[in-house]
Amino acid sequence: MTDFPDFTPYGYTLTDVLGCNRAGGRVTYLAQDCNHCTEVVIKQFQFAQTTAWSDLEAHEREIEVLRSLNHPGIPRYLDSFQTDNGFCMVQEYKQARPLSATRSFGPAEVRQLAIALLEILVYLQSRFPPVIHRDIKPDNILVDDHLRVYLVDFGFARIGDGEVGVSSVVKGTLGFMPPEQLFNRALTEASDLYGLGMTLVCLLTKTQPDAIGDLVDISYRVKFKHLLPTVNRPWINWLERLVEPRLKDRYSNAVTALEAVPNCAIYSPKVHLSTATIQLAATQSRQTLTHSLHIHNPIPETTLQGTWTIEPHPSDGPSDLQRHPWISVQPASFAGNRIDCQITVDVGRLMPDRLYERTLRLTSNALPEAYTLPLQVRTASVLAQKSQTYWQSLSLLFLFALFLYRGVYWFVGNPLAVDGNLALASFGTAAGTAAGFEIAGWTLATTGATISANASIIAGGGVGLITFLVAWSMAGAIGGSLTEILLGGGVGLASGWIAGIALGMTVEALINRYLSPGFAIRLALLTMALGCSLSLGLTIGLMRPEILALLTLLSLSLGTHLIQEPLRRARIIAHQQRTHRHLIRP
Repeated sequence: MTDFPDFTPYGYTLTDVLGCNRAGGRVTYLAQDCNHCTEVVIKQFQFAQTTAWSDLEAHEREIEVLRSLNHPGIPRYLDSFQTDNGFCMVQEYKQARPLSATRSFGPAEVRQLAIALLEILVYLQSRFPPVIHRDIKPDNILVDDHLRVYLVDFGFARIGDGEVGVSSVVKGTLGFMPPEQLFNRALTEASDLYGLGMTLVCLLTKTQPDAIGDLVDISYRVKFKHLLPTVNRPWINWLERLVEPRLKDRYSNAVTALEAVPNCAIYSPKVHLSTATIQLAATQSRQTLTHSLHIHNPIPETTLQGTWTIEPHPSDGPSDLQRHPWISVQPASFAGNRIDCQITVDVGRLMPDRLYERTLRLTSNALPEAYTLPLQVRTASVLAQKSQTYWQSLSLLFLFALFLYRGVYWFVGNPLAVDGNLALASFGTAAGTAAGFEIAGWTLATTGATISANASIIAGGGVGLITFLVAWSMAGAIGGSLTEILLGGGVGLASGWIAGIALGMTVEALINRYLSPGFAIRLALLTMALGCSLSLGLTIGLMRPEILALLTLLSLSLGTHLIQEPLRRARIIAHQQRTHRHLIRP
């Protein structure tokens, strides 16, 4: 406080230093008006220290300009006085901070600041002659807590075509001076718009004022679009025109620039989708599938607006989202920042066992304006819809056969005890047949017939399993020699290999008839079960008519089950051929 000059003889008491430019001989003080008890700003120009007394006339011209101005966005001129070491000018004090101070503004606030500054420029340019500020930059724009804007420092203002008033040796500020001012060419009302545009670019891109020159290329064109990816295109275009290096390409004056202020938010909304693609799979031929999609806009002070459409597809025919034959989205149009959409797909008009690919398009007020969402729908195969029931019934039938044979054996006693040698030969034959099936499977595998090989291997494994179960259940009840077992095994091995090869060839032929590999495997199992049943019946059934009757009944059941699948497939295929012409293709 003791270092402050004594201005009490002039009616002011200094309280603080607001700014200092020693090189330019200017110090700005906060002072108390002793007569009115109000705070004021005093700018002292110390010409005696800088030997720049010739600039006194320019500052007197500045005072003359300020005396004629009366606008709420320009601090009023109050007084001036001469001191021993300089000249002082007194202005109204505004409790506000410069835009260059560390603070952030929301999108709506930046728009309000831009409009307020343009309104001040409109006032200045409406004067006769017009006033050109020539030094618009963040340091010379004050903003208070209520977002009131004030333009200060008219020390470098031009009044029409008159002389330039200078309050310091700095002729404007690099980065904020338009090219015509930089090269000391004629200025117009569009010249101040350049500084305003650069100031707004600083605010939006978070660029420090002393680094704004980094955005200007060698042709004096300002490159800032890459720093504002979420700013709406109208605002980008408006800012680009404000900072056009060529004077004639800029807005001609503040009035036209104010009229051209975009009527939309500065920042555009952003679309966050809960998924990047939608994949649906039907399990039935006539089914309605649904998928929930969440849309979120994280940009504050914006509202996302969008409309869903479906990109045309030649198979769907002419349609829109409201009348699409099998796709719908609700809601089709929306406005909000958290939206839950439901995509519904009706597969009743689609061909079975096909993959349908369509594209949903979201057109919105975000950047980018259009988002695409791939939609994939896999329809169910009508031939496979009863596969689970089919396997369940086959498993139950197989278990029924095991328990039936075990129950009959318990009821009638040991049928093979009548002739142990015959029983041993039968066991040897069964074991050899299982091994023959396995060898046939390996043989087919070497030729590349993988599905046929699997069929033979499964059949051999089944025969071997049954042989083991029967041998285990009748252990100790059979007498005989090893010769019968070896003889039966040799015959079974040869017959099993031949039967396995024949089974594999049959499976390949059926696959070539468009039967599925799964059906080929089931065919192998059923054939194995039917063969074992008949073999067991021929071995012991002639001696026990009741067993022969039960096994014959089981064989008929297995045979019926065997032909059920191809008959069903043939019926479905015939139905598909009749109805496909009415269905929508992928």
